[in-house]
Amino acid sequence: MLNDRKKRILQAIVEEYVDTAEPVSSGVICKKQGIEYSSATIRNEMAELEKDGYLDKVHTSSGRVPSAKGYRLYVDELLKEQNLSLEETKYIKEKLEIKVNEIEELTRITTNTLSEITHYTTVAIGPKNDNQLIEEIKFVLLGTRMLMCVIITDSGLVKEAIIKFDEDINEDQVQNLNNIFNAKLKGKPFEKIDKPLEEYIFSELNYSINIIKMIIEQINKVIEAEESVYYEGANRVFEQPEFQNVQMAKNFINILDKKELVVDLLNSEFNEDINVYIGDDDDEDELKDFSVITFKQKINDKEMGTIGIIGPKRMDYSKVISVMKYIKGLMGNGGK
Repeated sequence: MLNDRKKRILQAIVEEYVDTAEPVSSGVICKKQGIEYSSATIRNEMAELEKDGYLDKVHTSSGRVPSAKGYRLYVDELLKEQNLSLEETKYIKEKLEIKVNEIEELTRITTNTLSEITHYTTVAIGPKNDNQLIEEIKFVLLGTRMLMCVIITDSGLVKEAIIKFDEDINEDQVQNLNNIFNAKLKGKPFEKIDKPLEEYIFSELNYSINIIKMIIEQINKVIEAEESVYYEGANRVFEQPEFQNVQMAKNFINILDKKELVVDLLNSEFNEDINVYIGDDDDEDELKDFSVITFKQKINDKEMGTIGIIGPKRMDYSKVISVMKYIKGLMGNGGK
């Protein structure tokens, strides 16, 4: 357990290092506003913080940098949220007030806005399939042997599939498809159509088994499809000095390429409104040099997916968390 003096010094070191990306010396901390300790006292406390694992020594410098443990304490206990500027709040409001019809569109707008304000890379996934209900299934005839199926969920998620047949289908048959499928599936969970329901639909419509089988196969493929991952500002992270290191840059690109890793991270169960993963406190080797901050995207308590920021451990946590909380607040009020 750190005393107040150590905490104040650690907080000052983290904030200085985030601002400058340079190892922090006791002399620099001594000159910071609100720090009334002598350089010798600060030096001794920094040595203790290093011994306890909160700071790391940079061999090419007399200064120190925060460790993952130091960042964790800072985020959990010492971080002070920033007041966003009027320009920032106005920009965010204007972007999120755009009328959208699809959850994917809203997700893209939100991730883009977050990236532009924070200057980090944002990543997002839509809502989990098992949390959604089918609002409507619509079949549209594209040709005598081609059909488009559109599935809309209660969260606004839209899934589409193009279905091709080996036999003709007409408008009357399409209308029957719309009626039967909506009667049986509207308001039901967004999940795979099972055998009994498949047999019921076949018996009710009395169409060629090939038509019904093809439609249900394509609907099930849509339902079982991998979650879409959205990225914004992937190039912005390379403006950070850490990414002058070629290996660090390669590791970051590898993370973005590993869709499964990103999805697992964003799908992790949340204990807080905003979750912060910091480098070494994650089991994944690929993430040891990075931090990820995530939040659930909700509108009027309806889950719309998860949005996160990926960046170096030397991240401006205060800024990022402040922006996320502001966006969450707007979305919680329906974007108003």
